[in-house]
Parts: sequence; C-alpha cells; structure tokens
Amino acid sequence: MNAQHTPLLILASSSPWRRQLLRQFQIRFEATSPEIDETPRPGEAPIDLARRLAQTKAQSIAQAWPEAVVIGADQVADVAGEILGKPGTIAHAKEQLRKQSGQSVAFHSGLCVCGPNLAGPLVTVETVTTRFRELSDAEIDRYVAAEDVTATAGSIKSEGLGITLVESIESRDPSALVGLPLITLRRFLAEAGITVP
Repeated sequence: MNAQHTPLLILASSSPWRRQLLRQFQIRFEATSPEIDETPRPGEAPIDLARRLAQTKAQSIAQAWPEAVVIGADQVADVAGEILGKPGTIAHAKEQLRKQSGQSVAFHSGLCVCGPNLAGPLVTVETVTTRFRELSDAEIDRYVAAEDVTATAGSIKSEGLGITLVESIESRDPSALVGLPLITLRRFLAEAGITVP
C-alpha cells in the first residue's frame, strides 16, 4: 500500500509503556487519551471488563476520527476472579501486592482495532498468568518506594523492577503483560490496511 493511502494510526491510550511497545513496529502513529468510565459493571468478569474497556476506548476515538485506524487497549488484573484495578495510592498499591503475594494472578490485556476498511471492530483478550513470590511487607514497602505503580493495574510493572516480584510468567505473547499484545496487533493492523515492516 502506498504511504499516501495509509490511514492515520491512533493509539487510544495515555500509557507511555504502550506507546513504547507500539514504537517497536517502526510505523507512524499518534496517541490520545480517551475519556471513559473504567468502573466495572455489577457482576462483570475481569476478562469481560478488559475486552469492554479496550473496545470502548477504540470506538470513542474512532467516532471522532472515522478515517483513522484506532487501537484501544486495557489491562485488568484478576486474583481468583477479583478485579484489581489501578490502585491510585501507595496504600492501595501495598494492599494489592499483599493480596497477590504467593498467588497466581491473571493479567487480561484487552485489544481492539477499529478502522474504515473493517466490517466491525476486531477484539480479543490475551491472558498472561503470573505467579507471585511470597512477599514480605518489607519487600513490598521497598518496591512501592522504588517504582510508582499507582496508575498500573495490579500495582506491578513487569517491564521494570516488578519482574523481581514474580516466580514465573506464562504467556503466548510476552508484550501482553505490559498491556499491548503485539503479535495479535500486527495481524489486526494488516486486516485494517496497515503493514508493519
């Protein structure tokens, strides 16, 4: 496809980590933050919340930019069916990390691509299973002092110091744990008319 006819690509996210991941594709894009309510619905399963938020983000930006290809993404941490959102405060981050200590935690990364060449939105969820070490209060205190995780689902940044908190990670796509499943995204973008080199 000729570069003149390549649609504008927009990442509907304020996350610097998602922008960093998308740069790996070496394609031009813009990023904008969608203003949506991320509150879970009553009885909503964590995996369904991740899917809904990714789709809502993509579609909210696509409405304003109908000629663009828009990527929406969101991540939800899931401890035995309990949703752990963004903690917002250091105290809540410590509480979340205590809940995850010694547990298997599923990180659901929702992904949605909307575009004018698509019959409808392309939507999926990639789940990464992370096994946390048994964490002492002192380890948790040191971690939250060293890394700001107040705006991160589940209070862990695996791309940073958070990797030291886990025993194992199981995933089909390692980028999904950071919040943007690149393997599936490349396929979705191809369907939307954007070729990744």
